Amino acid sequence: MRIENDTLGKVKIPDDVYYGAQTKRAIDNFPISGLKLPGRFIKAQGIVKLACARANGFLGLINRKACRAIEKAAMEVTKGAHDRHFVVDVYQAGAGTSQNMNVNEVIANRAIEILGGKRGDYTLIHPNDHVNMAQSTNDTIPTSIYISASEAVRDDLMPALKSLKGALSNKSREFDGIVKAGRTHMQDAVPIRLGQEFGGYADAVKKDICRLRSSSESLLYLPIGGNAAGTGINAHPGFKSRVVREIRNITGIKFRSCENLFNGIQNVNPALELSASLRGISISLGKIANDMRLLSSGPRTGFAEIKLPALQPGSSIMPGKINPVMPEMLNMVCFQVMGNDTAIAYATQASQLELNVMMPVIAHNLLFSIEILSNGINAFTGKCVKGIKADEKRCKDYADSTLAMATALNPLIGYASAAKISAEAYRTGKNVKQLVVEKNILKEKEASRVLDPRRLTGK
Repeated sequence: MRIENDTLGKVKIPDDVYYGAQTKRAIDNFPISGLKLPGRFIKAQGIVKLACARANGFLGLINRKACRAIEKAAMEVTKGAHDRHFVVDVYQAGAGTSQNMNVNEVIANRAIEILGGKRGDYTLIHPNDHVNMAQSTNDTIPTSIYISASEAVRDDLMPALKSLKGALSNKSREFDGIVKAGRTHMQDAVPIRLGQEFGGYADAVKKDICRLRSSSESLLYLPIGGNAAGTGINAHPGFKSRVVREIRNITGIKFRSCENLFNGIQNVNPALELSASLRGISISLGKIANDMRLLSSGPRTGFAEIKLPALQPGSSIMPGKINPVMPEMLNMVCFQVMGNDTAIAYATQASQLELNVMMPVIAHNLLFSIEILSNGINAFTGKCVKGIKADEKRCKDYADSTLAMATALNPLIGYASAAKISAEAYRTGKNVKQLVVEKNILKEKEASRVLDPRRLTGK
């Protein structure tokens, strides 16, 4: 063990860890969930500290030797080399002060080691005076949220959604010639093509991609440089612009400074906006997953218009049963994301005066949502959508027998008479075409043209 001091006194720290006194106090104070903020957030914290060190070094505020050691330690953090030393529970001190000090202490002690010193010798590199120079928890934590969320959307979620859209579009083309009965209110409706149905799914995902891209734009405005309350106290006049430039260079993302740093620190609305977009994506995907379950229901007593890939046995008691496990999984993911969004909404509205103190739980839920959505979509696309097969005969039988075929008679005999034909078809078990021919309403050839399911689906 080694002994470290903070403003409250002495703290015993295990020799083999890089964190220090304030992190150890947080470990002892918050044994809440065992959940830690994810590696992507830790990486973003490393990016912030790396950029700040470079900015302060450029401005001549840290000597070159110390600056290089901090930069090297921060770079190691961005690569995940020290993830095991980030130990603070998600449910921690407000705003994420413990989280900020965790990274400050890890980088400081690693930088001290790089300089040949012993961990805890803060005369060489100090967590607050050097690693946290010109910064506060209040601007570094939201900045880390926006960096980590931007990278997660760019690298994981956006590619996953584009892959799903592509797979659904391929199925739309593959199934374009297959006519089936449409259904509204879960009742018979006019004929459509299976390809048109899948085209609707593809377009829904396309629109979700557009909304995601739009909501992600708000993440580009970083409050770094505002320090504790937005005034930039203790920061060099050139710090704000320099550090944002460094973050852009490190991430390749076109971040810029908040137009109003006071608003940027008081509110975490960009996270709320992105989370709302994720909720919308979940609603769209939930509908698609539900449809896959319905369309594949059966195989003998359900719709059975499509067949999903058989991935695993579906019952511990019913032999041979195969369930739609990928749509079921995706539904669960979507429900979790909606719940996360509720937590984020409450946490975001809890901002008071100059600060939102609920940022750790916002970071956790936002990044968790992006992660499970990305992974869930990838699994659903690869193991379900790409392998879907259509039962063309089953679809045709439904198209021929739907009572809503009578809709095509409206221009010829009027709505009321067409309704009588539909009711009689239901009562007798005959299809609409049979009845109009039997009743001499239309000749066989004309009935085949007017009541051709494929023609009724449009182009």
